[in-house]
Amino acid sequence: MGPLDFLWHVSNLFVPGLMLGALAATATKLLWRKELGAMPWRRLALPACLASAGASVLGLVVLGRDGQMLTYGAMVCLCAVSLWWTGFVRPKRAG
Repeated sequence: MGPLDFLWHVSNLFVPGLMLGALAATATKLLWRKELGAMPWRRLALPACLASAGASVLGLVVLGRDGQMLTYGAMVCLCAVSLWWTGFVRPKRAG
């Protein structure tokens, strides 16, 4: 496997998680405008993207293959939990 093939493999592993995190953070900002109006989009998107990408790597390690439906379900669940935690739980504890 050449370096370009390796780059494509790694990017195809992480792109679904990064896109899920970015789109979910955008949808969260739009749906809860009043509650999350003061919070920057980047503060929501970064943990969501990291959680989704982490679920993708964890699915690869545990299941031995990427792209399994269980991995995608875990990505969605971890992304939702990270958005909930970042957007609603953590600001209440800090303030």
